[in-house]
Amino acid sequence: MKTLTVTALLCAVMALTTAAALPEEMSGEEPEERHLVKWSFFCPYGWTRYSGRCYRFISRAMSWGRAENNCLDLGGHLASVRNVLEYREIQEVITSADLSSPQTWVGGYNAQEVNQWFWSDGTRLDFTMWAPGEPNNYQGRQRCIQMNFGDGKAWDDVECWTERPSICAK
Repeated sequence: MKTLTVTALLCAVMALTTAAALPEEMSGEEPEERHLVKWSFFCPYGWTRYSGRCYRFISRAMSWGRAENNCLDLGGHLASVRNVLEYREIQEVITSADLSSPQTWVGGYNAQEVNQWFWSDGTRLDFTMWAPGEPNNYQGRQRCIQMNFGDGKAWDDVECWTERPSICAK
């Protein structure tokens, strides 16, 4: 009797799971935008895992906007940084790909309002690692964040059209 009950419960769960996974056009509902997050214990080839996220250094220099679009094409965003340990890990990913540890785009920007910084992935920008005197928004045009700036390998605001390598996260 217990086996029959367990089997019936498993069938019910599988039916509900299958119905929930039907595409909108098959479920009879109106299409709506959905944000699906796929979770995996492993990162795809060429990506490095740290603290539940995967990172990939892109050595080809490009503007911040092109770098973000490139990360989107790869299934992520330019990296957001949540704490100093994560920042150091991202630096290690970059250094393992390029020993010169170049100035590199991360996902921070302030395109809407000066000194109101955001991450391109939509998370809050609570942690900062600004170099001394930064951000300075020189001539009102520096609206994107690069990392590995100066002797302290910290953050700097820079013109978004400047071409830099980038670090993606997903």
